[in-house]
Amino acid sequence: MNTDTLSTDTADSASGAEPAEHRPENSGTDRRTLIGAAVTLLLAAGVVTYGILATPDEPKAKPVPTAAVTYEVRGSGTVKIDFIAHGKQTKSLTVSGSELPWRKNVKVALGTEPTVRIVLDGKGGDAGCAVAVRGKHVQRSTAAGPYGRATCSAPLRSARNASDPTSESGETL
Repeated sequence: MNTDTLSTDTADSASGAEPAEHRPENSGTDRRTLIGAAVTLLLAAGVVTYGILATPDEPKAKPVPTAAVTYEVRGSGTVKIDFIAHGKQTKSLTVSGSELPWRKNVKVALGTEPTVRIVLDGKGGDAGCAVAVRGKHVQRSTAAGPYGRATCSAPLRSARNASDPTSESGETL
């Protein structure tokens, strides 16, 4: 037998080896990329689904109707001032040792009573408080002497009873 005439098929079959299939070198990388993309898509779908299901069905709360209130304290002496203001909810705030004159503009929820209370310190003096609602004077009171006290307040109609129109921010016009 002449080795020059021996064909490759014969040589492969003589050695018992099967012809090798052609496999691309990056087939493992493609599979990993595909699996990673699938996992990423599943996670994104889960986050979106959770966002949709976790959103409350309740409509946003309407703003509480309020009125613009101005508190004023004038006179001589040093005072402690307590007043009601409206934030996320109505609350009482205190300013201690305030020098006079003092003025504060706040929003107060309808149906509450805007109130300012003053107490002079032990040195005394003369002081007066005043409350104005929507720019209109409502009440005035005075305090004199050591630890003198005065309170000014003005009831506001509740939102249900108010026939005044309200603005988009909930303030009664």
